[in-house]
Amino acid sequence: MDIKREDILHLAELSEFTLSDAEIDDLGEDLKGIIKYISQLDELNTDQVEPTYQVFEMDNVWREDKILPQEAEREMLLELSKEDQDHQIKVPKVL
Repeated sequence: MDIKREDILHLAELSEFTLSDAEIDDLGEDLKGIIKYISQLDELNTDQVEPTYQVFEMDNVWREDKILPQEAEREMLLELSKEDQDHQIKVPKVL
């Protein structure tokens, strides 16, 4: 795979990096080496190998929900908020 200077500059821009000309050249060589190393995986015969989706068994651990006493009272928290509506703290839209 050919790594072009424009590709490195694009990646640097996306990463908000400022690179000197020497760093761009070095990074290009490093990326070529990394891609060459990873491309060795293409040579492996994986015909008889099942895909691995999970390397260890995972189970959801469920616990009973318990309401614990809180030091803060609802009214006190509402007083601390900038704005409330219908007895709830109103926050700005995220979307």
